[in-house]
Amino acid sequence: MTKIFRVLLLWVSGLLTEQWSLAQATSASQAQQPMALNQAVSEALDKNLDLVAARYDVPIAQARIITARLRPNPIFSLEASHLIYPITPEFNKEHMAGPNEFAIRTDFVLERGRKRERRIEVAEGARSVAELQVLNTVRTILLNVETAFVDILQAKANLALASDSLRAFDEIVTVNTVRVKNGDLAEVELIRSQVAQLQFENTVRQAQLQVLTARARLQVLLGRGITEPLVDATGEMRRGTVSLDLPALRQRAFDQRPDLLALRRDQIRSQAELRLQLAQGKVDYVVGSEYRRQQGPAITGFGNTVGFFFSANLPVFNRNQGEIARATQEQSQVEAKMRALETTVQNDVQIAYLQYSNALTTLNRVEGTLLQRATDVRQITDYSYRRGEANFLELLDAQRAYNETMQAYNEARGEFARSLYGIDAATGTSPNGTPIVQGQQP
Repeated sequence: MTKIFRVLLLWVSGLLTEQWSLAQATSASQAQQPMALNQAVSEALDKNLDLVAARYDVPIAQARIITARLRPNPIFSLEASHLIYPITPEFNKEHMAGPNEFAIRTDFVLERGRKRERRIEVAEGARSVAELQVLNTVRTILLNVETAFVDILQAKANLALASDSLRAFDEIVTVNTVRVKNGDLAEVELIRSQVAQLQFENTVRQAQLQVLTARARLQVLLGRGITEPLVDATGEMRRGTVSLDLPALRQRAFDQRPDLLALRRDQIRSQAELRLQLAQGKVDYVVGSEYRRQQGPAITGFGNTVGFFFSANLPVFNRNQGEIARATQEQSQVEAKMRALETTVQNDVQIAYLQYSNALTTLNRVEGTLLQRATDVRQITDYSYRRGEANFLELLDAQRAYNETMQAYNEARGEFARSLYGIDAATGTSPNGTPIVQGQQP
């Protein structure tokens, strides 16, 4: 029974090893491009598809400014009336309609209430809002790229840990195989080490999958297609401390967050919109002039006249009451959004700061106590097992404790780096430490 189990175990091991080798070959066949964080950020700001689409909002708003600056077109009219030629060739006593009249007329709309200036004011406010909304998209993409970059570095660290554990157990399986042949070790001990080896092989494959998944996420953020080279993050996870306290961070967010600044500009735009709708309620005047010629028979001759005209709507029913009411309610809505966003910004900053404080505490504790102790226990147990002074279960427990500690360390480093980037995003700060509204162009 033991021999059958051993043969089955070796067959499964060979199958998994073959699949793992195939996965490694497939991964190696794909070109990988090492990239530092600043390079990834630069490429994302140039090619991220969401950002490329968002940037079109600015020229669209600029086009609306052009429209707002346009004045009403004059109206040109050409008239030919009282024509007798289609009916009768002459003007006589039986056909006294007419004579033929020809007229040229022009009308001009005189806008009142400074409508043109109000339109321009609204359009320029909308462009300013669009620019800040693009910068807010930049803020979000920066955080996503930085987080994806940390995810890759953390996944690679976990992969290195799993690979190191697998190499250690490969050596143990080799040593145990020799010891079983020499009769120094029971065969069941070899089988246990081979089972553990399979488990660590599976851990390595899972870690490889995490690395590829993290790279694929960054690939999308960089605006790259599926056929382009996969990105391989290089560098170290961010370390450092935040020099400002929580109230100072809140104030920085109120001063720098693009989404909050955009809503403030939108509040100004809504006030301009209300002024525009009030101006639209003013009646416009239309003035015109006309030249008219009457062409009669040779007996009667012809006549030339000039006329001037004035017209205006009578504001009996429509005084733009609906749009004025809409603009008023929209202004109240923007004010409500402002209060809600200010609360959200305060909450974002507080959560980011709490995450930073918690990550810093966890990282210091792991580095200060657990990391070295787990490393020492693993080394001592491995040395004792190779000398026959410790059993396999003790070795496996020591290795698992070391792996869990190292994974917790990698997780703590990743969380700490992400918390620093989270504070930057919550306060509207770019990677170089300057406000996003100053360091980036929409």
